[in-house]
Amino acid sequence: VQLQASGGGSVQAGGSLRLSCASSGRTFSNNGMGWFRQAPGKEREFVAAIGRGGPPAYYADSVRGRFTISRDIAKGTVYLQMNSLKPEDTAIYYCAGRRSASIATNARTYDYWGQGTQVTVSS
Repeated sequence: VQLQASGGGSVQAGGSLRLSCASSGRTFSNNGMGWFRQAPGKEREFVAAIGRGGPPAYYADSVRGRFTISRDIAKGTVYLQMNSLKPEDTAIYYCAGRRSASIATNARTYDYWGQGTQVTVSS
């Protein structure tokens, strides 16, 4: 079972990126999914999460209003639309999946992790 995050890159402040998380080995259409990030020298932190049924979603205070998590049930793919990016959003972004269908913000409750995709925002 693998999760593959993609869509990272380098943008200027105020720009946008859309991250995707695809799965192989199993589908995650019925599972809670989340995005986390880790900046250099910092601990991994929660960004956004969505349950099996879709919205409402949970967001970290630092990204609420700028980021949107969504999912395509048919494709088994989860997305993170990131707008109005700031230099402090620079990090490696990881998608994660739960065995449970419910939504969660605690990284320790996630069972599957992708390899991460780098997002760099310059000022």
